[in-house]
Amino acid sequence: MNGSFRQSMNWLHTWSGLLLSVLLYFIFITGTAGYFEKEITHWMQPERPVISEKIDQRQIVKMAEQHLNITAPDAQSWWVVFPIARSYTAVIWWQESDEQGGRWKNNTIDVQTGNPVITRETGGGKTLYAMHYVLHYMPPTLAYWITSLCALFMFIALITGVIVHKKIFKEFFTFRPNKKQRSWLDIHNVFSVLPIPFHLMITYSGLVFLMFTSMPGVIVGSYGTDKEKHNSFVESVFEKAGHPEHNHEPANSLSMLSFMPEIESHWGKGALREIGIEGRGTAGAHVQVKHHKYSGISEGEELIYHGITGELLFDSLKEPTAQFASKKLYKVFTDLHEGNFAGTALRWLYFISGLMGAGMIATGMILWATKRREKARRMGTEDSGLKFVECSNVGIVVGLPIAIAVYFWANRIVPIDMENRASWEVNSLFITWFVMLIAPFILANKLTLQALWVKQLLLASALYLLLPMLNALTSDKNLVSAVLQDDWVMAGFDLTMILIGLIFGCIARYLIKNMKTREIACT
Repeated sequence: MNGSFRQSMNWLHTWSGLLLSVLLYFIFITGTAGYFEKEITHWMQPERPVISEKIDQRQIVKMAEQHLNITAPDAQSWWVVFPIARSYTAVIWWQESDEQGGRWKNNTIDVQTGNPVITRETGGGKTLYAMHYVLHYMPPTLAYWITSLCALFMFIALITGVIVHKKIFKEFFTFRPNKKQRSWLDIHNVFSVLPIPFHLMITYSGLVFLMFTSMPGVIVGSYGTDKEKHNSFVESVFEKAGHPEHNHEPANSLSMLSFMPEIESHWGKGALREIGIEGRGTAGAHVQVKHHKYSGISEGEELIYHGITGELLFDSLKEPTAQFASKKLYKVFTDLHEGNFAGTALRWLYFISGLMGAGMIATGMILWATKRREKARRMGTEDSGLKFVECSNVGIVVGLPIAIAVYFWANRIVPIDMENRASWEVNSLFITWFVMLIAPFILANKLTLQALWVKQLLLASALYLLLPMLNALTSDKNLVSAVLQDDWVMAGFDLTMILIGLIFGCIARYLIKNMKTREIACT
């Protein structure tokens, strides 16, 4: 770290980005997929009916309550999620009693008949999204600590990167092809500079999101280590406004359907995102309803009614709760991080910016190895550690997208009636990634480094390009029928897979062409 301040920052930038680069790359890829988690789940459950006509929300509530009275008559929590906005199907939720384990369960229902739709067990987009903060195969608290550490290193790398590149915006418009180290630096700058506001926001908000895990000393200092005191802290921070006090005295609660005329007079027809009754069958029962439109970056208007008397207890627009500035700031950052408010165009911007973040990390890893390789060639030395890094880069950068493609393939190939089916979808992802990680080391003595990249890039291209064909062969959905049925979520997924496959194919083609050019030059 000797030298000028900028040189010191260059050292810090390099190592803060490199040390946890594998985890950061994994977090960015899986987190980016999460911006379309509902669309991914829709594709991974092709049994879902296509809803192309206007729905009657009253009729859905009526059918849902009839189904719940049979399926979960003793459950104290019932919820109905309507097929509106990005909820592409009607889903009913209920919570088991504490004696049964207190688990939440759900069924998809046909909006025409009210009958349950049998869908395959799958992790869907939600599991893929959750990987970016809970990782996998480890306790959640440990995962939160690791993810927080990764976010901290990423934030340091971003800040020092801005300091190091004093001509950062000028360099953004510079690309020098076929210049090895210079070329990778130019690509790294492109992926870094344009979306840097997004990178700073997503990294810092991720730190804020997990601060209750990563900074427990602040909580302990104010509330102590006692579990009950810690629970009081959680209640004070995450308290739900307008909810009546718990009262477990038995009482006959009103049906959710009886509130629909009042709700429709307040918002108009077809405006509900979800409706639920909590504390059903008790004196503390209350009905919550949420509007489908967002208010800025926050959830839309919420109404809470007394479940026994029908009285309106709370309107989030008319009775905004007093909040500390710190709590408001926390809510702003978490809303920005999740991006649930985003419309189609902004959601794609989130997605592309996230992919550019992954590209920034990947090119940083490759740039580091390229620098060391050129130095080793000048000195005429061979570094086994450098060879390890180069082979690892192949399995990490291309191997993870291959593993995610296999996750989608497993959704169609794994038998529908297989026990723990959703778990095996995820297992297939990590098994594949492990194979892709060790494959370059096995083939390193037979193939050049560039050939190793080409092999995995071609495999990635094939897997993504063939996904729409697999979809057509293993379900009653395909790209053509999806377009004809106005199922643009299913069609959009297939088209996106084709685009990703073409991108991988184009990169492989460029490397093959470059390899041939070098062979000609050598002869």
